[in-house]
Amino acid sequence: MQRFYRYVLYHLMGWKKEVTVELPRKYIIALAPHTSNWDFLMGQLYSRAEGFRCEFMMKKEWFFWPLGPIFRSMGGIPVERKKHTSLTDQLASIAQSREAFGLCITPEGTRKPTSEWKRGFYYIALKANIPILLFGLDYGSKRIVCTKMLVPNGDADAQMQEIKQYYKSFQGKYPQNFAI
Repeated sequence: MQRFYRYVLYHLMGWKKEVTVELPRKYIIALAPHTSNWDFLMGQLYSRAEGFRCEFMMKKEWFFWPLGPIFRSMGGIPVERKKHTSLTDQLASIAQSREAFGLCITPEGTRKPTSEWKRGFYYIALKANIPILLFGLDYGSKRIVCTKMLVPNGDADAQMQEIKQYYKSFQGKYPQNFAI
């Protein structure tokens, strides 16, 4: 099946990958820009084409029948965004306890333009002592890019600025919905 996904992504759809960072055993993927539901499909297609499985967080409203069981089987973690829970602590604990751990999060937390990016992915990585891989989807040039890995050092403000700067040249599917 991996060959099939590679054929679809790279040959039929014409996407290219520029990935210079290897996946460690444990990691968080920060995926941006997030301007369309297509980003989810592209991420799933890419992970299958490259032969790895990565969990993802999605608002709980998407986990209705019949999609809920399908998303869970794909690695989906439903998130209730209105409630403040200790989800970062829980996910960091899970990451620490597992032999391998991969989680993909869109820092914007929405497909609408927002310059106030969520920091949960940063704190999960910090608490679990795992790296953040910066993956970008550039629809303008049809590239999937990851050329930077960041190890959280606790200076969230400075490192969030560094992360946003990394993504400034990427074009989302709907560029008007992407804000740094």
